Amino acid sequence: MTPLDTEAPLSRDAGSAAHAATPPEDRAAAHPASTGAPGSTEARLHPGAPALGAPHPHESACAQVQGLAPYVDDVAEPRGTLHAAPILSPVAHGRLKGIDASAVLALPGVRAVVTADDIPGDPILATFVHDEPIFAREVVQFAGQVIGLVVADTVQAARHAARKLKLDIEPLPAILTVEQAMAAQSFVLPPVTVKRGDARAALAAAPHRLAGRFAVGGQEHFYLEGQIALAIPQEQNQWQVLSSTQHPGEVQHWVAHALGIASHAVRVECRRMGGGFGGKETQAGHLAVWAALAARKAGAPVKLRLDRDDDFVVTGKRHPFAYDYEVGFDGTGRLQGLKISLMANCGFSADLSGPVADRAVFHVDNAYYLADVEVHSYRCKTHTQSHTAFRGFGGPQGVIAIETILGDVARVLGRDALDVRMANLYGPRGATERNTTHYQMQVEDNILPDLLPKLELLAGYRRRQEAVLAWNAANAHLKRGIAITPVKFGISFTATLFNQAGALVHVYTDGSVQVNHGGTEMGQGLNTKVAQVVADELGVPLASVLVTAAATDKVPNASATAASSGSDLNGKAAQAAARTVRGNLAAFVCGLDGCGAGEVEFHGGRVVTPKCTRGFAEVVREAYANRIQLWSDGFYRTPKIHYDKLTLTGRPFFYFAYGAACSEVAIDTLTGEYRVLAVDILHDVGRSINPAIDIGQIEGAFVQGMGWLTTEELVWNAKGQLATKAPSTYKVPTAADVPEHFHVHLWPEDNQEDTIFRSKAVGEPPFMLGISVWEALRNAVAAARVATGADAREPVTMDAPATAERVLGAIERRS
Repeated sequence: MTPLDTEAPLSRDAGSAAHAATPPEDRAAAHPASTGAPGSTEARLHPGAPALGAPHPHESACAQVQGLAPYVDDVAEPRGTLHAAPILSPVAHGRLKGIDASAVLALPGVRAVVTADDIPGDPILATFVHDEPIFAREVVQFAGQVIGLVVADTVQAARHAARKLKLDIEPLPAILTVEQAMAAQSFVLPPVTVKRGDARAALAAAPHRLAGRFAVGGQEHFYLEGQIALAIPQEQNQWQVLSSTQHPGEVQHWVAHALGIASHAVRVECRRMGGGFGGKETQAGHLAVWAALAARKAGAPVKLRLDRDDDFVVTGKRHPFAYDYEVGFDGTGRLQGLKISLMANCGFSADLSGPVADRAVFHVDNAYYLADVEVHSYRCKTHTQSHTAFRGFGGPQGVIAIETILGDVARVLGRDALDVRMANLYGPRGATERNTTHYQMQVEDNILPDLLPKLELLAGYRRRQEAVLAWNAANAHLKRGIAITPVKFGISFTATLFNQAGALVHVYTDGSVQVNHGGTEMGQGLNTKVAQVVADELGVPLASVLVTAAATDKVPNASATAASSGSDLNGKAAQAAARTVRGNLAAFVCGLDGCGAGEVEFHGGRVVTPKCTRGFAEVVREAYANRIQLWSDGFYRTPKIHYDKLTLTGRPFFYFAYGAACSEVAIDTLTGEYRVLAVDILHDVGRSINPAIDIGQIEGAFVQGMGWLTTEELVWNAKGQLATKAPSTYKVPTAADVPEHFHVHLWPEDNQEDTIFRSKAVGEPPFMLGISVWEALRNAVAAARVATGADAREPVTMDAPATAERVLGAIERRS
């Protein structure tokens, strides 16, 4: 029996409570009535109830909806603050022969022009590969590359002047596509190959073979708060930087490196971001470095805030990928051999392209066992923005490859795609066969053989599949498609050194608690979860715990808040710190009451021994009077992980998170327009620290993944200039794109690994559930093609995103 047979999953319906294609009896059989859902009476806590596992609201929610939560641009500017604007290259590739700033410097309000000549430290950013100049020197490498800054009294004056500055650039040939890069062997990093078995021999022996090529586009982060930094000179060549960043430690390192000073002289702070999604992992550092250099030259505080158009043009995106593959399979659809090339468009510099491309290699299997496989990964250099981290960090680009392949394998065989996917899954828990990835990691906790059948029943998939076939037979111009796709996502930084965290816990004499950790809050609820952890460790109400801004002078050398590891790492570090303080208090109380430490309990704001019950604040005051330490640091490093970066083999992940989604769509075959009709999700978050936040993350990730594959199209023109650089030309999903039927359910099973509260990461894995919409669209396209006389067993060739134009083109295409 699986957990859903004995315990109902927590769920929330984001839309209507019913869907016509899913009969009530199917839903009832698959999903018994659940309790404790966010907003329900059962979920409301009494003051003494544990904080962990309950749907507490986000710690900043009330302030945010009232407009009272300050972001960097809301902080009062120090007296004399100046404003900077970037000077951008208008060409994709060229020789920078001169900069004429004379006319700009004569404009009212302009104080300075900052270029590479004004960098006292290293003119190259302190990245791992050390290949990206702070400001363009001698050569420009993409349209939008920052050549320098104009510093002025106002934002408007700076931006106006930056657009008037004269640049002498001699154009050079530009590489703008993956195809051009492959032909020129233009790479930011050397290619990587991972093999298992003999893919070529397996392909030759397979009963059926299929080859193809397709591409997926990039994605703009479109955070609500754009890139921004405020650099404030302090005494004795020290600096304070307020940055909207996912990685304050890296910003500190980069700023110090550029200024030619020690890291201890730079303090970076981030209270919160208005969204990050990976776009502020490295590239927030550029803004901070530029602002600091401008402040140094001007001798005054400088704020640099990109407007939305410039943000689009300057910053990197999700890496676009192209794929070439050949696959062999038997009559059931089980894969026999796979040879695949993953070609990543990295832009002009490496940035994080190495680990992004590595993770794509690690996830090209997704949930499926690949016996004989050969994966080639190319990290292509083009003259475009340097692409960077984005939610999923290469995982989505790996997962969509195998899901697209399996969708076409099922089509060629005339089999149901869910059956083909089930036939290819890794072995169930406890299996000794078909449980090793192509990079030699054991899959020890595979719940998908249990989870997928539950979602199938939960969503009424078989019945709805029949209804879709009947609909398509009866309707000439509107066609429907339905698909279930799973996800298996590895949790940990692929760069092993980042899998560490620190935290501080301070208990004050009134019993209140302050926590500081190395993670950053970007709306995902990290601070709320960490506060819940500390509250339960100390047995105090959640309201007694305050989490403060991430700052480099509190927790040094902190890793980026990325890789879905924020709660895993920082929650464990904060727990360790809180346990030390609790241990100090327990030892003190044991001395008072003559009992053992194991007999002391902390809960409900009280400290209980066999002899006495005291209030937590009372114990704290008495401990302080007796000179007991009431603060502590905590440290955590992820166990078990190791891998060879040269061969990409080993155990790069602590554990896997799983899930699956069922999506149904309808397309208009005359226009290519479509609508997502229904979505059912069953997702694995382990034992949820905060179900309300986790479900919100699943909903948001799914919609963002759906947007990547449907409406969010990035277009560069023939000159290498980004044409889709504003909300008027780039379409992110809105509330109108969310289906009325949108049901999210949590798989109720603890993480088998020793994570915080036995929870699992939830930030990135659900993003890939949006691939179910992609597969449903391709199934609808296949139905439309059959209606025009095409062979039902032809693969559906279409690139992503599946815009209306591409859908229409795929319907009309003939193999």
